[in-house]
Amino acid sequence: MSDKSALQIPARDIPVPGHLSPEAQAWLAMPRAGGGGRPALDDPEGWRQLIAASDAMMMQMYLHREPSVPCAIRELHEGDAKGYEIIPEGVSPDDRRVYLDIHGGALIMGGGEVCKAIATRSACHLGVRVVAVDYRMPPDHPYPAGLDDCLNVYKALLRDHAPSEIIVGGGSAGANLVGALLHRARDEGLPMPAAALLLSPEADLTESGDSFRTNAGVDGMGSLMQVNLLYAAGAPLDHPYLSPLFGDFSKGFPPTLVTAGTRDLFLSNAVRFHRALRAAGVPAELHILEAAAHGFFGGGTPEEAELNAEVRRFSEKWWGGG
Repeated sequence: MSDKSALQIPARDIPVPGHLSPEAQAWLAMPRAGGGGRPALDDPEGWRQLIAASDAMMMQMYLHREPSVPCAIRELHEGDAKGYEIIPEGVSPDDRRVYLDIHGGALIMGGGEVCKAIATRSACHLGVRVVAVDYRMPPDHPYPAGLDDCLNVYKALLRDHAPSEIIVGGGSAGANLVGALLHRARDEGLPMPAAALLLSPEADLTESGDSFRTNAGVDGMGSLMQVNLLYAAGAPLDHPYLSPLFGDFSKGFPPTLVTAGTRDLFLSNAVRFHRALRAAGVPAELHILEAAAHGFFGGGTPEEAELNAEVRRFSEKWWGGG
């Protein structure tokens, strides 16, 4: 039975805006892949195959380019957590700033070489030392293993750094873990970092926001509910450590920059997170890219270069004490 209060919209074509850069227009003109089918929750081998194929696709489409600056890379280990330290050429040994990078990938993908490549891009964009968490993921390690890893690496950074020297950030699922990490760190009495970056955050695993319907089919990603259930492993999806949008921001949260696109399935996540921060008196910025779906335009467009400049400006401001 249909919901008579729901707005009924006829099928229509959505053109590529002509005011975008040629690079962004070309990206939007590509066929949308769609969410596709996903394995049953009790099919770990099916999930492993999906993850391997998705990681290979991410490397081919987004991460195959050489870094814009040569970087020194070494592996890190902190208990069960592992990760990478990436230092761009030219960064002074006296520069105490560090960016804790938490990779995206729907909470199940993006580990290993993908994690390293994402963090290397972050290091080049920000021009600072980056520590990336290669956190454990389903199907073998569901919640809270990945969040535990992020917390352990954050604690390790606090041993060697003042909180004001640390910024924590991530995109998509990585932004989910950034928000969850900050809620949990605060609950455990740890100090907050200088700032946080939430890039197109997967902040609501219940998928309750308006854009999960209005941008369905426009953003080729599709619902991740089956993945969310795999990750949560029976834990309630609305818990702040799983959906940080629903946490209490009045008890202290660092200055935060949030991004999304107008075609982004997670647009509502970004808007609602920004409003929750503002309502709690947290310094917060929201940057929305015109016509961008989740993942923006694949990198390398003028629009993304402009956003990267905003991210760097925000980061340098709060590394400097605001």
